[in-house]
Amino acid sequence: MQPMAAATIRRACPADAERLTAIAHAAKRHWGYPEDLIALWERDLTVTREIIAEDLVFCAEEGSAIVGFHGLSRDGDVIELEHMWVDPGAMGRGHGAALFRHALEIARAHGASALRIASDPNAEGFYLHMGAERVGAVPSAPEGRSLPLLVLPLTPDAARPAREQA
Repeated sequence: MQPMAAATIRRACPADAERLTAIAHAAKRHWGYPEDLIALWERDLTVTREIIAEDLVFCAEEGSAIVGFHGLSRDGDVIELEHMWVDPGAMGRGHGAALFRHALEIARAHGASALRIASDPNAEGFYLHMGAERVGAVPSAPEGRSLPLLVLPLTPDAARPAREQA
């Protein structure tokens, strides 16, 4: 694991849409998915100016370079983690954990009772480590595929990894 790089987290602006989309695609490809699936998931991996304007989208920067981001949407009193991506060249430096902790802070600040995550199977271990619990599965594309459904109740100690709780 590389040392933690200094990063700042800021609200995304519409001009960031292309870079955020590129990070989402690169991160998905990093897990070895074939191009036909990347094409199938194009809509889900695309961050538009409208998404940035309507949802809670934040990016992590090293210097002036965006290295990752998260995007949250609201469903009643639950906040959904719609996007959580780190550029493959910046993985292993703590950006994912910092972004996730930030997402929890934002969800709490908006009065959410829980953070819900339809996780890529490759990211489930990360979210479990960060304190989320698997509560089921949700259908995905292609037909027959499902994603782990995780929930993290937003309690005062929810931001600590599960192994630190108890």
